[in-house]
Amino acid sequence: MTDEVRGWLTPKAVAAEAGVSQEFDLSQCVREPIHLLGGVQSYGALIAARLHGAVADTVSRNTGEVLGVAAEELVGRPVTELIGDEQWALAREITEAAGPPEGAAAPGAPEGAPSGPPEGGSSGPVASGVLSLSLERDGQARLFDVTVHRVAELLVLEFEPRAAEGPFVFQNFYPRVRSALHRLQGAADVTECCAAAVREVRALTGYDRVVAYRFDGADGPGQVIAEARGEGQEPWLGLWFPASDIPPQARRLYARNWIRVIGDVDDATVGLLPEVREGTGEPLDLSGSTLRTVSGYHLEYLRNIGVASSMSVSLLHEGELWGLIACHGDAPRRLTPEVRAACEFFGIALSLQLAAVAEREQADELSGYRRALATLLARLSSQAPEALLRSGSGLAELLHADGALLLRGTEMVATGGPLPAALPGLLGRLAGPGPVGEVWSSDRVPEVLGLDPAEAEARGVPAGLLFLPLNRDGDLLAWWRRERPAPREWAADPARPVRTGPGGERLTPRGSAAVYRATVRGRSTPWTPAQRAVAGELWREMSGLLSRHMAELEARNTELARTNEDLDSFAHAAAHDLKEPLRGISNAAAFMVEDAGDVLDATSLRRLTTVRRLAERMDGLLDSLLHFSRLGQVGLDREQLQLDEVVDDALLVAGDRLAEQGVTVVRPAPLPRLHADRERLREVLENLFVNAAKYAVDEAAAGERRVWVEAVPVTGPDGGPVTAVVVRDNGIGIPAEQQEDVLQLFRRLHRRDERGGGSGVGLAVVKRIVERHGGRLWLESPAPAPGGGPGTAVWFTLGG
Repeated sequence: MTDEVRGWLTPKAVAAEAGVSQEFDLSQCVREPIHLLGGVQSYGALIAARLHGAVADTVSRNTGEVLGVAAEELVGRPVTELIGDEQWALAREITEAAGPPEGAAAPGAPEGAPSGPPEGGSSGPVASGVLSLSLERDGQARLFDVTVHRVAELLVLEFEPRAAEGPFVFQNFYPRVRSALHRLQGAADVTECCAAAVREVRALTGYDRVVAYRFDGADGPGQVIAEARGEGQEPWLGLWFPASDIPPQARRLYARNWIRVIGDVDDATVGLLPEVREGTGEPLDLSGSTLRTVSGYHLEYLRNIGVASSMSVSLLHEGELWGLIACHGDAPRRLTPEVRAACEFFGIALSLQLAAVAEREQADELSGYRRALATLLARLSSQAPEALLRSGSGLAELLHADGALLLRGTEMVATGGPLPAALPGLLGRLAGPGPVGEVWSSDRVPEVLGLDPAEAEARGVPAGLLFLPLNRDGDLLAWWRRERPAPREWAADPARPVRTGPGGERLTPRGSAAVYRATVRGRSTPWTPAQRAVAGELWREMSGLLSRHMAELEARNTELARTNEDLDSFAHAAAHDLKEPLRGISNAAAFMVEDAGDVLDATSLRRLTTVRRLAERMDGLLDSLLHFSRLGQVGLDREQLQLDEVVDDALLVAGDRLAEQGVTVVRPAPLPRLHADRERLREVLENLFVNAAKYAVDEAAAGERRVWVEAVPVTGPDGGPVTAVVVRDNGIGIPAEQQEDVLQLFRRLHRRDERGGGSGVGLAVVKRIVERHGGRLWLESPAPAPGGGPGTAVWFTLGG
């Protein structure tokens, strides 16, 4: 079995196939080219003639019995010898009026597969028409209904003997069809519409059972949603049928042909002459044929469920196969072309009505969602998008989801129920570089990922997911739903699509009144088109909100930058301009002491000395303020530096202070290279070394005074690794409640004359230099280190 086929069959179907004998290969049913079966139903005859020249290319082998001319006599001769030039011209006109010709599928491709037919043509819906003609045989005229369609350069004529009861008069039937369609228009919902349809089709055709069958997705199983049946027949309403009942190539054919009739499941197929066409190496393409023979698999399936004849009418929505009206007869039944045409017309009208009902339901649903969206957005008109995820915002409830998630860069905000463990990684895998604002949704995520429901549950994979990318940076908004196990009643055991019976290995038949009850797992409540639509509308509103928020943020940042620049300029100017009068005050006090010290009393002399000392202290503070303000104005000259060399430079200044306090610098390992401004990084290390000296433990404390310098990998803001420099001492430490204070300008934890004095600027300068580099700084205290006191560790990174 090929991977493609295994991808369509369910895991249970594959396992069931493996459990039976190797004589039956279920994948053969999936791969069977049912448009190239090389035969027709025996009650009619087929002639395919070249459009130019009218020469018969391929004919059914029963033309002698049906038309009175042997197949061997027809092949290679003009078909006009049989039907006349006038009828041939009329047949051509019918197909030209009906539309473009039907194209052949690519060699070996499944029926209905998109292809570029070697003989040209189209792979769209089949265009055909019907004419009536009379053929002379044994001196008597015989009437035929001839269905005509084109396959590339061939004109295909299918002859069906006129029914004994005479021609069907559509005008007589039209009022009844019109009344039926009127009743369909009054249906309130899809189920009611289908229920009315099956009653009308059964009355029109006389079949014993007519059901409306809706597919669960393009390749899923189907459920009977409406039924009209005869007395004594067991009900099928509500039952599910396995997807293997109608394989993919059959579904594609149903999408291209509105109607398919099987007159007798026990009919002996009539072959074609020639069996393989010259030039293509394949049998004639019968995709658009009314008489096309039936797959042996399907015939056996129909026999297994007690059906002698059948008809199916396709129900399409937006060009896709939505479902079928399936008709079953207990005895062989032929339908005239006119009745088939009426049923086809009814199927088209029903498809349009179903679409209208669905659109009406969707419009009503969407209106409700839009009101809820308007209420939600009204609360957020002046707030950041993250406010969508606040408790009580109603974002999860908007789509009846169990939770919602907003991803912006490396930040993640969630609301609703507990976040499924695998959801963030799953979004990254599924979203990829998807189109911005395009909604992706699935109510069966485990199936999409190829996971068993139990495995998906264990991994924390949600059953339902809907998300949309907000921009090209990977930001997205998502909703998720938990698994909602759904009980289903099956008309056949979905775990055993193949079983052994009197006829050998076969698709599981309905066979009896037995109903198989099974619970479908790994699925959530489906996302409706209205929910998808309102999610897209929310994206458009959020895009506007994000744009406004970004514009406001940019304006605030610009204003903040200007304010910071003004503050830096003010601090620089104030510090510079205040220093001169301070020097004047200090000098004046010094001169007064020198000139009048002998006549001043002790109190006045002490006061003048205090004035001078305070002026000098103020001068030192202004020097610190001036230096701090310059850090915000001077640019950085970043380069690749060897950190060990910068530590050595810093020790040239701070080394004496460390030596005075008996503090030893330890480097446990060689330090790496960093991208930084050499002078500013040296200043950072100098300040940290001086602090280590100032706040070393008292001499009476046990242990040696030390300061360690290390480089440690940490996680950066984007989730990747970055290098952090750690300067750790075993000094007196910093209480947790004061760690933020020591990073502020002019903040000291001790009196100014304790611990070597100082202005309280050092750590503020360190923090500002680190932030200018695009890094961050944080403290750890106590920071366990050998010997001494609690210790302090200063960590910092330097950005890119």
